[in-house]
Amino acid sequence: MEYILLKFKDKNVFITGGTKGLGKALALCFAKEGARVAVNYRSDKDSADQTRTELAVLTEHVLVEQADVSSASDVDALFKQVISRWGSVDILVNNAGLVRDKLLLYLNEADWDAVVDTNLKGTYLCSRAVLKPMIGNRFGRIINMVSPSALTGRAGQTNYSASKGGMISFTKSLAREVARLGITVNAVCPGVIKTAMSETLTPEAEKELMRMIPVGRFGEPAHVASAILFLASAEAEYITGQVLAVDGGLT
Repeated sequence: MEYILLKFKDKNVFITGGTKGLGKALALCFAKEGARVAVNYRSDKDSADQTRTELAVLTEHVLVEQADVSSASDVDALFKQVISRWGSVDILVNNAGLVRDKLLLYLNEADWDAVVDTNLKGTYLCSRAVLKPMIGNRFGRIINMVSPSALTGRAGQTNYSASKGGMISFTKSLAREVARLGITVNAVCPGVIKTAMSETLTPEAEKELMRMIPVGRFGEPAHVASAILFLASAEAEYITGQVLAVDGGLT
């Protein structure tokens, strides 16, 4: 018989961009552990409906809403709804991300703004939205999803690398602001993980990536989810301002 500890029973979790890939895998893991789970999506309603159905099998406390995290009005409306329903957000995972890769010579301003606004501004807006109730409860976990590109750089990703590097600096600074209030702020840096995105790699690109990863294989969504669940737990109360790479040694 499998025993589930329900480590997050009665905790309210919000995962941005939580209807696909790593975000969805993480939402399902939190639901299995007893949490109330809210996620948002920007435009893919079919994926949102499928995620809502899968979450509802695990918990009756599910909220799936459309919102653009780069829009202050969308974020304000979104979190007001969650907080009015559940009272607070105990755990926030800033997972929503956008990629528009181009060499800088050909990178237009719209693609720069779109990536930075979603990845970095979205992290700012969502984190700000949850801080007051977290401070009131003297408890909170904010976990930001970053990227190896922020640590090593990657040609064709100046916009993406800058946004994720900004998220790392944001993480460290906010961690110092709220450390005495029972709130931790950390970042998780996934490497190459088996998701729908990795399935689009050419055989040549996959071979080159494998060569760069010391453990010699791609990661699983569960590897990243386990790290995030740990940082969100009571056991991680003395860990803040950190960047945890889950990448098989890539960085």
